[in-house]
Amino acid sequence: MIGLMQIMIYLFCIYLVYKGIEIFQIAYMSSNEKKQLGVHIGIVLIIIAVFVSGVAIYLTEDLVKDISNKRIPNF
Repeated sequence: MIGLMQIMIYLFCIYLVYKGIEIFQIAYMSSNEKKQLGVHIGIVLIIIAVFVSGVAIYLTEDLVKDISNKRIPNF
């Protein structure tokens, strides 16, 4: 069950990064006058997605390590 949770979190992290890249691409290809604002928002979203994904993976691995050592995880 824990392995399934890890896989789902990894897939969610990949999804977050792809969505950030998608938003950046939409803004980059826009012909709107506010194209620069959209590109900057897209870049910020990619950075946030990578950071959130890293934190989620770190917390997941820490939780799995605690469970495998039969300790009660600290939330």
